[in-house]
Amino acid sequence: MKRILLIGKFGQLATEIIKHSVYFDFDVVSFSKEELDVSDIIQVEKKIIEIKPDILINTSAYHVVTNCEENPAVAMEINFIAVRNLAKICLDQNITFVTYSTDYVFDGKKKVPYEENDRTNPLQTYGFSKLAGEYAALKTHPDKTFVIRTSGVYGGKNGSHEKKGNFVLNIIKELQDKNIIEVSSEQFVSPTYAVDLSISTLKLLNSNAEAGIYHLVNEGLCSWYEFAQEIIKLSKINKKIKPVDRGGLTKKMKRPKFSALKNSKAKSLGIELPPWQEGLKKYLYDLSNL
Repeated sequence: MKRILLIGKFGQLATEIIKHSVYFDFDVVSFSKEELDVSDIIQVEKKIIEIKPDILINTSAYHVVTNCEENPAVAMEINFIAVRNLAKICLDQNITFVTYSTDYVFDGKKKVPYEENDRTNPLQTYGFSKLAGEYAALKTHPDKTFVIRTSGVYGGKNGSHEKKGNFVLNIIKELQDKNIIEVSSEQFVSPTYAVDLSISTLKLLNSNAEAGIYHLVNEGLCSWYEFAQEIIKLSKINKKIKPVDRGGLTKKMKRPKFSALKNSKAKSLGIELPPWQEGLKKYLYDLSNL
């Protein structure tokens, strides 16, 4: 049985990795941000040497996009410097390193789903900091680093944070208070259920996959407006959603208008994720049983 050390255990994704790891014969030792600060390299190295994992999975990130614009130094510290340091420790200890990245490393000009080898060109601090982390990890520990790009992740009873939630929970909550809400119609993504992402990650680690960049998202694409429409349809909420074109902007910050991803490399290994509609249906069912 291989041992995984997982950083960020209370996140949407980490929770599911812990839950499903038993089915893939992995033993997971996990720590929250409070228990193990990813930016404290001395503390992290001590813990890694103590636990002696075969695999280190980093699910921590500074991922609120607008906060990254306001605090670029923090974004770079968590998304770049900490990732580089983790990769260095994994190199020294001969550990497989897994870290997650984002569809926001792309500028959205391609208009068809991005594949792993497509040219990157982030539009904002968040995407730039995540791309820097990608480069640093792959350059530092190229033989055993897996960078997993994903998109629009949602999951869990409370989402990514008890107060923050996720897109699905936020839409449902907003519609409890309002009869009509506005949702962006110009941004196209591949929304991904954390359960499907966790299972595909574990499958990847159980395969003979070569190290490198992998896209793991629910199949297909939609605008945030179309995703919201599917949420209210499946939830049987009798409220209305108004599409609005914000030009890919949040205040002055740019978001890619098209950042859907294609699971080219994973699919070649027989690792497939269900369509985004099925992922959403499963999440809403799971929510009703939590």
